[in-house]
Amino acid sequence: MSPRFEEIDWRETPMGAISLRRRRDPALDIDVYEIKLNDEYLMSSLFTVAEIELARLGLAALRGTDLDVVVGGLGLGYTAAAVLEDPRVRTLTVVEALGEVIDWHRRELLPLASRLTLDPRSHLVQGDFFAMVNDADGFDPRTPGRRFHAILVDIDHTPRHVLHPSHAAFYTTDGLRRLAAHLHPEGVFALWSDDPPDEELDATLAEVFDSAQSHLVRFRNHLHGGEAANTVYVASRRP
Repeated sequence: MSPRFEEIDWRETPMGAISLRRRRDPALDIDVYEIKLNDEYLMSSLFTVAEIELARLGLAALRGTDLDVVVGGLGLGYTAAAVLEDPRVRTLTVVEALGEVIDWHRRELLPLASRLTLDPRSHLVQGDFFAMVNDADGFDPRTPGRRFHAILVDIDHTPRHVLHPSHAAFYTTDGLRRLAAHLHPEGVFALWSDDPPDEELDATLAEVFDSAQSHLVRFRNHLHGGEAANTVYVASRRP
């Protein structure tokens, strides 16, 4: 049996102190992996339903095969791994600001790490996703200016509770228009949020995309009992 608690890694980064922890949950009899940035929990393997739904709902809005996908935010890897489960996906580019998080996956310190690092379709890129949105070169340093069929983002807690003030401009009409420029004409943008559906963001998405829908994703809260919910926004363009 594994120990009840282990701090697997702790490092100082430009965004603050980041740590990867593993603890044993005796009630569920499972190991729980958690990422903290300073005193904030960024992600827990207890709550991954909405992260997986981000991939499923985003890709469900696409037709065709040979899909090229970007995931903004690596975290514990659940969204990226769910993307790779879709056989239509040709390539996956995962953009992560913190090299420490990419290193955890390459060292296989996380349960899903090998799914991402060993799949030839997958490419992990260290970079500032939001800066890349504003750069015509885009998300793949190997192919500047490359466009994608889907861009799926799980970085900030919500569009109003961002990890850094510079991220806020992304959630405006101008910011989302810059993102849309990196999509194919029929491309899809999907976004995870910890808050209920936001009418203002729905309206902003409708200004930029031809269709937009917010999905309330419900799941069991193992810590407090009962039910919890996140939101996944899916917006698409028409050819």
